[in-house]
Amino acid sequence: MGKILVIVESPAKAKTLKKYLDKNYEILASYGHVRDLVPKEGAVDTEHDFAMKYQVLEKNSKHVDEICSQLKKCSALYLATDPDREGEAISWHLYELVKERKVLKDKSVHRVVFHEITKTAVQAAILKPRELSMDLVNAQQARRALDYLVGFNLSPLLWKKIRRGLSAGRVQSPALRMIVDRQDEIEKFISQEYWSIEADLSAKNHPFSAKLAEYKGKKLEQFSIVNEQQAKAIEDDLRVLSQGKLIVEKITKSQRKRNPTAPFTTSTLQQEASRKLGFSTQRTMRVAQQLYEGIDVGEGATGLITYMRTDSVNLANEAIEEIRDLIEKRYGIEALPKEPRLYKTKAKNAQEAHEAIRPTVAHALPDSIKQALTPDQYKLYNLIWKRTIACQMIHATTDTVAVDLSCGEGNRFRANGSVITSPGFMQVYLEGTDDTAEAKDKEEGERLLPAMAKGELIDLVMINANQHFTEPPPYFTEASLVKTLEEHGIGRPSTYASIISTLQQRAYVELENRRFKPTDVGRIVSKFLTQYFTQYVDYDFTAKLEDELDAVSRGEKQWVPLMADFWKPFIQLVDTTEETVKRQDVTHEALDEKCPKCEKALSIRLGKRGRFIGCTAYPECDYTRNLQEDREASLQSQVVEGRLCPKCDSELVMKQGKYGKFIGCSQYPKCKHIESLEKPEDTEVTCPTCHKGTMVKRKSRYGTFFYSCSQYPDCKYAVNSPPIVQACPTCQWPILIIKTTKRRGTEKACPQKECGFTEAIVDPESAASG
Repeated sequence: MGKILVIVESPAKAKTLKKYLDKNYEILASYGHVRDLVPKEGAVDTEHDFAMKYQVLEKNSKHVDEICSQLKKCSALYLATDPDREGEAISWHLYELVKERKVLKDKSVHRVVFHEITKTAVQAAILKPRELSMDLVNAQQARRALDYLVGFNLSPLLWKKIRRGLSAGRVQSPALRMIVDRQDEIEKFISQEYWSIEADLSAKNHPFSAKLAEYKGKKLEQFSIVNEQQAKAIEDDLRVLSQGKLIVEKITKSQRKRNPTAPFTTSTLQQEASRKLGFSTQRTMRVAQQLYEGIDVGEGATGLITYMRTDSVNLANEAIEEIRDLIEKRYGIEALPKEPRLYKTKAKNAQEAHEAIRPTVAHALPDSIKQALTPDQYKLYNLIWKRTIACQMIHATTDTVAVDLSCGEGNRFRANGSVITSPGFMQVYLEGTDDTAEAKDKEEGERLLPAMAKGELIDLVMINANQHFTEPPPYFTEASLVKTLEEHGIGRPSTYASIISTLQQRAYVELENRRFKPTDVGRIVSKFLTQYFTQYVDYDFTAKLEDELDAVSRGEKQWVPLMADFWKPFIQLVDTTEETVKRQDVTHEALDEKCPKCEKALSIRLGKRGRFIGCTAYPECDYTRNLQEDREASLQSQVVEGRLCPKCDSELVMKQGKYGKFIGCSQYPKCKHIESLEKPEDTEVTCPTCHKGTMVKRKSRYGTFFYSCSQYPDCKYAVNSPPIVQACPTCQWPILIIKTTKRRGTEKACPQKECGFTEAIVDPESAASG
C-alpha cells in the first residue's frame, strides 16, 4: 500500500501536520486557492444554469503540478483544507483538477476536517474522514458567481456614469453606504447648547462632585437649562441657599453582579483587537492565521489557537474542563463558578466552525511562550487567552452607592460612585468599549465616594455651571463598523476584513485617526448606487441574500434558482439605468444659487481632485469655488447665543477643525480666541509648575481624559489621573494623583516618574487625607 497524500493550504500548516502524522503520509500545500473564474466577460454563463469557467491561478500552477506528480505515487488523497465554505471550495477545486488530469485512477478521495491543529485533533480527524460537501461547495460557488456578476456589470456602468477605473461589490457597497450615511448625519447635525450644574464637595478631606438632578421641585432633563443666563441664575441661587453646606438627604446602596463576556468569535476578536491593540481587521486575521497554523514553542510547531473564522461561542467540554482546572490552580477555587458557563450563539447560522476562538492548550500561558512569538503574535494570543480564561470565571461584584444631597427646599444634587468588592473575572480580563455616550456615563458612575451618613453636613467647595453641546454620532472605527455589519447580517466571519480593505484600496474611504471618512468619489458612488440600485445596497436585502446562501450550505435551498431570482431583475435594472441616466445626473448636484459671473445655476460637481462648486454653463463660464469653504461658512453661521468673545467682544461662532467642532471668534484671524465645546472641569488644584493656573480635566482627541494646567499653552504641565492637594512624602512634590488600575486597585501616587511613591487606599475615606 502506497503513501497517503494530505493537502492543506499553507506551508506553515503543512509543517505543523508533519509533526503529528507518520511517514505513511506525504503532506503538501496548495498555497491557497488553486483556481478562479476566468477574468473576462462570460466566466459565468447566465444562459446555461450559471455554469462557471475556471482557470488555474498562474502563481499556483507549479504547486498544482507538484500535487499531481506526488499523487501518482500515492494510494489515497486526503483534503485537509480549512473547515469552512472557502476551505471546502479549495478542496473541491483541487479534486476537480486532479480528476481532469486523470491522476485519480484507483485512488480514494477523502475530506478531513479539524478545528485546531493539535496532535489529538489531527489524528482523530484522519481516522474519521468524510466526503466532500457539495452543499458547502455550491454555497461558495454561488457567492463567487454573485460577486462576479455584480462586479462585471456594475463596474462598467460606473465608468460610463461617473469615472473610469471605478468598481462596485455586492457586499462592499452596503458597507460603503453605512459610512457615507454616517458622514451625512454628522454634517447635517446641528449642535444644541445645554448646561449642567455641578457641586464640588469635600467630605473627610475626600473631594468629589455631584450633579444637580432637581431644581425647585422639578426633575432636570438634558435641555432644562439651555443658556448661560439661566445657568448662572441657578448657580447664584443655589450658592446663597447652601451657605457653604449641602445636607445628605438619602443614601442608596446596592450590589451589582457583572458576568464575563463570551469567548471570541471572528467579529468580536476583530473589534477587541482594534480597541485594545490598535490592530486593523486584516492585521488581526493575518496574525490569528499564524497562531492557528502552528508556531514552534520548543517542541516543534503546534497550533496555538482554534480556527479563527467562526461565529460560534461554544467551547468543547474537554476545553472547559482544562480551563476550569487552570482557574482553580492559578486563581483559587473561589474564582470558579459551581457550574461551567455555557454561552448561546447569537448568529442565525453559526456554521463556520463548531467552536469559539480559544487557546488549544489553556495551560500554555502567554508569558511562558512569549520568547517564541513575535510582538504581534504575543499581543493577540494574550488577548485570546485572557478572554477565554475569564469567560469561565466567577462574576465580578460591585457595590454601588447613590447619594442625594439637598440644597434648600426642592433642590437636589446626586453623586454616584462604585467600588469593586470582588473582581472575579475582571482580575484577568475586561472587555473594551467604544467611544459612546453610554461608555462615558458608565465611567462617571465608577468613581469612589467617601463614607457619608444621612443628615450629615457636607462642605461645598464650589458650584459650577458647565456649558455643553450635543455631539453628532461618532465616525465608524474598524471595531464599530464590524459590529454594525454583523448586527445587520452583512457579510460573514471570513469577509469582514476583505470588505474593509477593499473599500480602502478603491479609495472610497480613508482612515483618519482610526475613523472612517468617505472620499468624494466614495460619496458619489454610494449616492449613485443608493439612488438607482436601492434594493442592492439595502441592508435587509443583503442580509436576506446572505441567509439564502447559508440555506444553500445546509442543503435547504438550490443555488441555481437562487442565482436566477437575483440575476433577472438585476440585469434589467443595469440596462435601464444605462439607457436612461445621464452622467451629469450622477456627478452634478443642483444648488439653489446662481453663478456670480453669469447668473446661471451652480451645482456641486466631481472633478479629478474631488468635489467642487461650479457653474452649469461650463465651458462658456469657468466659475468655480472650493466646497470646503462653503461647509466652513455654513458652520460659522451658527452663532453661539448669549456670549461674546472675551478678548474683543465680537460674536462667537461654531467652527470645524482637524479634530472636530470648537468655538472661535468670528473676527479670526484678527482675533484668535478659541475654546472647547466642553468647558473643562476645574479641580481647583494649583498647578505645581507655574503656580498660576489650576489643573483642569480635558479630553484628548483619542477620547481619553487627562488633567492639565489652565494656563496652557503658556504652561504645559499635565498628568493622566485626578490630582489632589497633598505633597509627596518622598520627594515633596506639591501634588499627588489618585490612580486606579485593575491589578493594584485605587492608590495615591506621585506623578514624578523618578520618585515612584505609591500608597494603597484601603477605604475611600483615606483618599486625599493628609
